[in-house]
Amino acid sequence: MLSTVGPTEIAVIAIVILILFGGKKLPEMGRGLGESFREFKKAFRSKKEPSSAKATEGEEEKK
Repeated sequence: MLSTVGPTEIAVIAIVILILFGGKKLPEMGRGLGESFREFKKAFRSKKEPSSAKATEGEEEKK
């Protein structure tokens, strides 16, 4: 069904999104999506490396 999405399908989806949300709203949505993705990656990294985060916190407390 959605196994192959070509350039034509992507263009159609982009046009539909542009029509639905308008040109002025898209940069705001993109910015929000980017910030959300950054926060997700940051949280994922902190869960993945808890020992290094604890070591950094311990060093800061000693100072």
